[in-house]
Formats: sequence, C-alpha cells, structure tokens
Amino acid sequence: MREFNRRRLLTIAAAGAASAALTACSSVRPRAYAQMPEPLPPLAPAMPAFGDPALIYSAVVDEGYNIPAIPYQSVDPQFYRQVVPDPTGEQPGTVVIDTSAHFLYLVGNLGEAIRYGVGLGRQGFEWSGRGVIEWKQKWPRWFPPDDMIARQPELAKYRARQIPGKNEWEGGMEPGIMNPLGARALYIFQDGKDTLYRLHGSPEWQSIGKSVSSGCVRFINQDIIDLYERVPDGTPIVVTGGLPSLA
Repeated sequence: MREFNRRRLLTIAAAGAASAALTACSSVRPRAYAQMPEPLPPLAPAMPAFGDPALIYSAVVDEGYNIPAIPYQSVDPQFYRQVVPDPTGEQPGTVVIDTSAHFLYLVGNLGEAIRYGVGLGRQGFEWSGRGVIEWKQKWPRWFPPDDMIARQPELAKYRARQIPGKNEWEGGMEPGIMNPLGARALYIFQDGKDTLYRLHGSPEWQSIGKSVSSGCVRFINQDIIDLYERVPDGTPIVVTGGLPSLA
C-alpha cells in the first residue's frame, strides 16, 4: 500500500474569486469569528487501500448516531470512494472539486489522489477559485437560508436567531441523520470571509453525481466522515469547472 508523505506542505495562496450566485447552504455563520487566524499548512493524509464497497458503505454508529448502510449497487461505481491517478496538478494535501464531473479529489503524493463522488446545486457550483477549509464540525446544526424559508414557510422554526448583545447565533435544526448537513460539515472561506458554501454529508445518497442540491457540495455520510478525518483546518481548496483528461 502506497502512503502519502506526511511532511508539511506550503499553503496554497488564496487567489482568484468568483461570485456566489447560487443560494448557499446557510444564511449566517453558525459561530462568531473575531479575527481569522492564519491557516496552518496541512498535512498530507495516509493513502488508504479501499476495498469492497459493501464494507465502505456499511452501516456505522458515529458519535451516537446510527448511519444506515448505503445501497451502493444503486450508485454509479465511478462515484465510489477510490484511489485514482491525480488529474489536478495541485500540491499534495489540496482538495480539488471538479464541478463538471461531480468529483472531489484529495491530492496525494506519487501521482495519486482519493476521489469522492459528490452532489452539487441545480445550476452547478457557482462559487469557484481558491480558498481554504477554515474549520470543520461534526454533526452540525442546519440553518436554512432566508430565501428557502420564503419558499417553505414551515422551515421558519429553524431560522437562525442572533443572541441579543452577542455575536452568536441560536436556533437551527438539531443534528441528526435527517439533518440536511449530515454527519459532518467543512466550511469554505476565501480571503478570510465565509463563502457560505460547505462540504457536507447528506441522507440523500441518490443525489451523488447529480446537480440537485441548494448549492453546497454534498457527500454520502460515510464519505464525508472519511474526508473529515483526512484534512485539517486550513486545507487549501480549489473549485474548477473542468480538469484535463488523463486519457
């Protein structure tokens, strides 16, 4: 089994920007930031040896929550978590999202990467460029954006509410298997600002490889748990509309 070199990496400079034209996953930050610290250079994760998808996507108990097995036979095999030749050309430890193919890559050494299938927004993932995964959260609360509440008034009970006199928020949907953010959420920042886009789990495994969500990048819960454990805060992320073919 090949392994990533665990040496520290140089942080990729956050450069380039694009508009977030599509509704993001949350209308507010779920926690306050007085001043964003400089991101730490990420560590390249160990290269896994993935095997039988029946085991990869089996039922699991995580943080006290029961995650059901995924009927992987109903998922296109190209979207299974797997090790592939790296098509990105980015530094090891970088996360790269190819919105045209619905793939997310975690770049490793030796010309390889871990590839995950993802679901995107109905019109694609409108944010693009370079940023960082500023922080991560297990079993997060979900705060529906205001325009979603306008379309679905029954969601108003989950609206985020600022605590009087504090730069803190309360409300939202309790964590759980049916929470739209699933088992994990990774928060994308650019130039020290929250883009309101997330990498997150989802109970809707049928959406993987499709463009059906409200704009964020959704994973099978078993996959987002795997990615969460492999990337530290400050991990550079690149979002692109296409990668060169290795063929």
